[in-house]
Amino acid sequence: MKAKFIHRCIHVLDKEASIAFYEKALGFRVVREIIPEDASWSLTFMLNDETPFEIELTWNRGRTEPYDNGSDDTHIAFEVDDFEAFHALHEEMGCIAFENHDMGLYFIEDPDKTWIEILPPKQS
Repeated sequence: MKAKFIHRCIHVLDKEASIAFYEKALGFRVVREIIPEDASWSLTFMLNDETPFEIELTWNRGRTEPYDNGSDDTHIAFEVDDFEAFHALHEEMGCIAFENHDMGLYFIEDPDKTWIEILPPKQS
């Protein structure tokens, strides 16, 4: 038996802002969408060239209250190839939520306040 981790669902209030964030902050792109005929909701799947792991953005028409996508401890993490360049980009975007200099990592926050851990490349 095998199990493969394929995606993480994040509920979003502004789908276009979230798509733009994941495109710019982590190089993701939309690969498919599921939208019913009445367009009352959508599932937007995004990925990048580094991993088959997808982010699923779930949007519901009419929702105005922020979603609870978990606490700051509930997060996804990305190892980046150029830590300093990503840090500079995220600083420019104004999305850095927390930095842990002792551990050499930081967290960014998407438009819906979901935390994403950014890690440097593993040292061999």
